[in-house]
Amino acid sequence: MTHTLVASQTMEVVIGFDHPFCVIGERINPTGRKKLAAEMVAGNFETVKTDALAQVAAGANMLDVNAGVTAVDPNATEPPLLVATLKIVQDLVDVPICIDSSVPAALKAGLETVRGRPLVNSVTGEEDRLEAILPLIKQYDVPVIAISNDETGISEDPDVRFAVAKKIVERAADYGIKAEDIVVDPLVMPIGAMGTAGQQVFRLVRRLREELKVNTSCGASNISFGLPHRHGINAAFLPMAIASGMTSAIMNPVRPQEMEAVRAANVLMGTDKDCARWIRTYRDHQPAAAGGSAAPAPVDTGGRRRGGREARRARS
Repeated sequence: MTHTLVASQTMEVVIGFDHPFCVIGERINPTGRKKLAAEMVAGNFETVKTDALAQVAAGANMLDVNAGVTAVDPNATEPPLLVATLKIVQDLVDVPICIDSSVPAALKAGLETVRGRPLVNSVTGEEDRLEAILPLIKQYDVPVIAISNDETGISEDPDVRFAVAKKIVERAADYGIKAEDIVVDPLVMPIGAMGTAGQQVFRLVRRLREELKVNTSCGASNISFGLPHRHGINAAFLPMAIASGMTSAIMNPVRPQEMEAVRAANVLMGTDKDCARWIRTYRDHQPAAAGGSAAPAPVDTGGRRRGGREARRARS
C-alpha cells in the first residue's frame, strides 16, 4: 500500500488507501474572502484563529494554510505573511499543515518555518514549476500535491490529465522523490458545466491508484460550483470518490453533512475499524430540530501522537 506520511510536531497522519480518508481543512485561505484578506493584511488573525479551532473541532486531520492576499493588496509580500500565519496556526492547534502557495519563495519560507512534516500545495506540470518546486520537495523531504495541468491549461480530456500526472510523478522520480510523496489532484470539474465530471474523476482516481499507485486529493467543492444546495452534491460526491480510491480532499470540515458522509464512507470502506470513530463521534448525537442542523461532538483528528518523539524536521 502507498502511504504518505505527514506530521505536526507531535502527531502523525497517514494518507493511504487502507487508512481513513484525510480531511484537509480549507478555510484558512483568503482567496475569494476579501474580509479575511483585509484582516490578514492589517495583521488581524482573529478569523484565522477561529477557523483553525473550528475546523479541528469538526474533525479536520490537516489544515491548509494560504496567505495569498494580492487581490486585496497587490503590494503585499506573501512569504512573511505566510510565515506569520503558520506560526499562529501551529501555536493554536496540533495537526499537520498543508502549506498552500503558488510562490516558490513563500513555499521555501514556509518550509523553513513549519514544524513537523507538512504537505506542500502544490506543483503542476509546467516545466518552470517543476524546476522551481521539485528541488524544494527533495531538499525538505516533504510530500507534494501534484495538480494535473500544464502549459496547455486544464484539459477536459481525462486521459490528458492522467498523462500530466504521470509526467509529474516521473519527473519527481528524477529528483529522487518517491511516488508515495506525490499526492495527485486529478482536477474536479464542475458537474453543472460538464455532465460527465463525476464519472471522469472516479475513473481517473481508479487509474491513478492502479497504474501510478499514488494517493489522491482534490478541491471537493469544485464539483458543485454554480449549483444551488451545493453541500448536498458535495456530500454525495465524497463517498463515491472515496469508493473509487481517493484518499484525501481539501474541503470544509465545518459542514456536518459532508463530514457525516466522509465518516460513513470510512465505516463502509473498512478503514474505521469496528466503527470506533463513528461511535465515538455520534454516540451522544442529538437529532436537529426541523429546519436546523446538529453538529456532532468534537472528535479526534485521526492522527497518532508521536509518544514524545520529536517530529521529523521539527523546527522551532
